[in-house]
Amino acid sequence: MKIIWVLVLGIVWLQGAQATKSYECTKIFEDRKNELLVQLERLDEQRQSLDTLKRATEDLLRKKEALLQGKDTKVDQKLNEIKAKEASIKKMLDENKKVLDEMKQLKADKVSQAYGKMKPSAAALILSEMSADEAAAILTTLNSKGVGQILAKMEPKKGSEITTKLRKVPEPIK
Repeated sequence: MKIIWVLVLGIVWLQGAQATKSYECTKIFEDRKNELLVQLERLDEQRQSLDTLKRATEDLLRKKEALLQGKDTKVDQKLNEIKAKEASIKKMLDENKKVLDEMKQLKADKVSQAYGKMKPSAAALILSEMSADEAAAILTTLNSKGVGQILAKMEPKKGSEITTKLRKVPEPIK
């Protein structure tokens, strides 16, 4: 009977050991399952954070693109304004040049009229005191008869110098 008791106790002990091993395995699996669930939750939170960051970055990028597009439009507008002002200034400059040319022509005409009305000897004295270039410019506005009379009243050296300049000066447009 001792043997039976030893056998019964051995069987009970073996069953208890197996139950303990089974309990320990289940506990290990449960612990591992809980760890995996915690990691899964952490990964899910990180994925959500990443999605939120991605959306925020895309929104910021869209806003910056819209702002850049607005600035491009403003730059284009300013460029068009500048081109319009440049065209206006160029037109005004051309008009001013025309007015200046007209004023120069009127001045030359008045000077020409003044020398044309002078006696050749008086005109010759005045022109002799000027540089040959200035005298030639004035003489080109007079008729050839008046020029001949004035040059005849000048010193020969000054007259020849002015005559040389007259050959080089183009005829004025009347």
